[in-house]
Amino acid sequence: MTEFFDDPFETFTAWLAEAAKTEPSDPNAMTLATCGSDGRPSARIVLLKEWDVDGFVFYTNLESRKSNEIGENPKVALLFHWKSLARQIRIEGQVSAVSDAQADAYFAGRPRLSRIGAWASAQSRPLADRETFEADFAAADARFPGDATPRPPFWSGWRVTPASFEFWQDREFRLHDRITFTPSASGWRQSRLYP
Repeated sequence: MTEFFDDPFETFTAWLAEAAKTEPSDPNAMTLATCGSDGRPSARIVLLKEWDVDGFVFYTNLESRKSNEIGENPKVALLFHWKSLARQIRIEGQVSAVSDAQADAYFAGRPRLSRIGAWASAQSRPLADRETFEADFAAADARFPGDATPRPPFWSGWRVTPASFEFWQDREFRLHDRITFTPSASGWRQSRLYP
């Protein structure tokens, strides 16, 4: 029997913990959907790196397409899908930047070559060929020898503060469970939708 707690963060934490036991890789992978001022939506997979009652954090290049669209329209949607559990969670909310201190702390904990890669990638911009990217990586590697690789000024994190949650659990004969959470004066209001 699927368990839904009264608090969506508690349900999320329980479901993510279960996914960590069953998903073959990246149970923290989530689809991030953005929409810029041109009205054209775009979606891609990013990795959830931190979460608490203030929201869900991912990190990226601040000059990427996703960051540019967030700058134009800070309303986004997240989708977690765990095929092994036949579950998904939809989250809609507003994005804000994490603090420099939080971004610095996360960046410092990344593997060295991932930090070098952040310097080397002009994310979302045209790339003539793979060799150019590898040369950029080699140049960044030479620029930051050893373990002292500072966070690039164009790289940071975004926090999605949820305005709504929807938890979906597959059931036989398409009699699925769909539970939503929306803000209320006393916290979160839970309701059920037809599947």
